[in-house]
Amino acid sequence: MRSYRIRSVRSGSITALLVCMAISNFFISNDLHADNPERIKHITVYREKGRFGGWPANHGIWSWGNEILVGFSRGYYKYLGPDRHAIDRERPEEHLFARSLDGGETWSIENPAEKGVIVPYGAALHGTQPPHLIPKTPLDCPGSVEFTHPDFAMTLRMLDVNVGPSLFYYSYDRGKDWNGPFILKVQQVDGIAARTDYIVNDKLDCMLFLTAAKKNGREGRPFCARTYNGGESWNFVSWIAPEPRGFSIMPSTVRLSKTNLLAAVRRRESNGKWIEIYISKDNGNNWRFLSKPAPDLGEGNPPSLIRLTDGRLCLSYGYRAKPYGIRAQISSDNAKTWSNPIHLRDDGAGRDIGYVRSVQRSDGKIIFVYYFCDKQSPERYIAATIWDGK
Repeated sequence: MRSYRIRSVRSGSITALLVCMAISNFFISNDLHADNPERIKHITVYREKGRFGGWPANHGIWSWGNEILVGFSRGYYKYLGPDRHAIDRERPEEHLFARSLDGGETWSIENPAEKGVIVPYGAALHGTQPPHLIPKTPLDCPGSVEFTHPDFAMTLRMLDVNVGPSLFYYSYDRGKDWNGPFILKVQQVDGIAARTDYIVNDKLDCMLFLTAAKKNGREGRPFCARTYNGGESWNFVSWIAPEPRGFSIMPSTVRLSKTNLLAAVRRRESNGKWIEIYISKDNGNNWRFLSKPAPDLGEGNPPSLIRLTDGRLCLSYGYRAKPYGIRAQISSDNAKTWSNPIHLRDDGAGRDIGYVRSVQRSDGKIIFVYYFCDKQSPERYIAATIWDGK
């Protein structure tokens, strides 16, 4: 933890001493690190010997009060060097869910492939097709998806980060059963790399925030799409950010008002890796750069942006440089300015961590779910951190 020293003052300078003490207390109270167990709790969601658990940000998170559902990938652990994901690419990768009924305190694991849906196709992103499972053929969505159903959830998946294609599924029973897969087509856009980021506007009206291939066919550039007919067709709305030399990907979006939206995006260029925020004041039709809350993330990580019940914003991400860990930042002025990083944990054993998804539960505490590796064993696993948000 950082320490703030109070310089010595001459006898009688009581006022100066009190001012220094106040400043010191302010900084200490606002400098939260992982050694504050009364405010932070870490929980293992999924951990298995010889297995790799990863990338909740690629799958999505949903909540209904204290019921939380999060998706993740399960593969087989294999060390491939310090700069690569430790997953065996020659063995099957599965897409699983973890569900909590008590606000993230305990979790159970569900495999939707047992019901014949959400099975990775062919050579998945990080592994191969589970040999005993036959995926359903993707179809065009007939439309009339009821996005405002009280138990609705939608998940979006990609088959290739550069060229797509991408698929989506939806559920009316909190992710126990899924309809799909449906082919995700957006007019005017090729090479869609879909992760789960959407905002429901009305019964048949929903906005997606996705990544498309750049003009050279490489990933990527974030954009907004929208349907007015329950998913039968998706229309291109706007580019969220200019086309970069490197990439600008994986938006995480919140609504501030009827017209104002904020999108956090993951950015990588030759001179660094960071997170930046864009704002739209016309419901997604146009966007402009607003702020850069995390200017250095080591090797880079995607953002998770949520709006808290008190109106503040919470941004979280994995920090892929020493000390490896999970961090969060708070904004009280709609992303114009941000707090210093809050160190939720600093005990990571390497760079292969992060991909956070987050939600706020009914008592106001914030749940962060991510993949992690520590010094106890080499396997990557899914963890959750519960923070009081204060």
